Amino acid sequence: MENKNVAVLGSTGSIGVNTLAVIGENADKFRVTALSAYENVDLLEKQAREFRPQVVAIYQEELAPELKRRLRDTEMEVASGIEGICRASTLPLTDTVVMAISGSEGLLPALSAIRAGKDLALATKEVMVMAGDLITREAEKKGRIIPIDSEHSAIFQSMAGAGKEDVKRIILTASGGPFYDSDEAQLENASLQEALNHPNWEMGRKITIDCATLMNKGLEVIAARWLFDVEAEKIKVLIHPQSIVHSMVEFVDGSIIAQLSIPDMRLPISYALNYPRRLPNGLPELDLAEVGTLTFQEPDVERFPCLKYGYDALNQGGTMTTVLNAANESAVEAFIEQKISFKNIPQVIREVMDKHQVKEMESLEQVLQVDRWAREEAHRVIETCR
Repeated sequence: MENKNVAVLGSTGSIGVNTLAVIGENADKFRVTALSAYENVDLLEKQAREFRPQVVAIYQEELAPELKRRLRDTEMEVASGIEGICRASTLPLTDTVVMAISGSEGLLPALSAIRAGKDLALATKEVMVMAGDLITREAEKKGRIIPIDSEHSAIFQSMAGAGKEDVKRIILTASGGPFYDSDEAQLENASLQEALNHPNWEMGRKITIDCATLMNKGLEVIAARWLFDVEAEKIKVLIHPQSIVHSMVEFVDGSIIAQLSIPDMRLPISYALNYPRRLPNGLPELDLAEVGTLTFQEPDVERFPCLKYGYDALNQGGTMTTVLNAANESAVEAFIEQKISFKNIPQVIREVMDKHQVKEMESLEQVLQVDRWAREEAHRVIETCR
């Protein structure tokens, strides 16, 4: 079997680094064709020298001259900006594009990869939240989406061999994040460092904050609707603090199939890269006797309303999910920059959603326009929180 050619977009982030670790351990099976990063020139150069891709892309265009200087002794092509990232996502020799770019900036490269007929190994759920309708329509023409996000990967694996008509409901699990057992006073005074202290996973800052607000699960509900073609009422969320059951599928006969493993992103990454075959690895085995207890409970949407907002946006449909995503990204960025409090995050999102007039999702240009409007509106709301 020939090596599978893989482009890794967002290679310097948590998912990207883990993807390259999996590829490095299976060098006889995979070849890296392209790498991209937002601004981390040091790590991108190191990765480029190790994996020798055809194209190396940096999002921040002002950093491109420095990257070219550093790689001038190689034959690698250096690209920059969103055009450069899209170039990296559409190389003719690439088989699979790993989309690990955080947030909405992954939309154009993801869409470009699908239109180029690539398999899209998708770790960026925001792409489906922003434009799930458009993305799935394009994927039906050519290309294939294989989820990397641990919960969506678990559903994908649990549904293997089953049809849509077999599924009664999807059950997404959530750890609850660092604040789930906190009282109102603790939530009111939650610091950035506390919010970034996830109990089970090591992830980037944006997704870690989303886990703390439960917005991550709201985004996953929306993405699951498009990835698996199920309606909102068939998607349920349960809090599962141990993060061992990564999600479940209940079938019409009452059977439930779940995917269990240690909380390590290299597992869903390796499955997506080598789908439909599995790869052996040297990770620790799951010892259920040592885990001892697996618990589940209903989420508290009164204290963590962001999950409810995800359902609200999905039920309103059209451009509302684009607005939800943009408002959330803006609010999380403001919290990270310590411009607003943790409790302000859902307030900003709700206010922006309430101001939006929903329209049917018709084109990429419309999605980008709505995204810009929502960010501008969110920034106005953020100013009032100070």
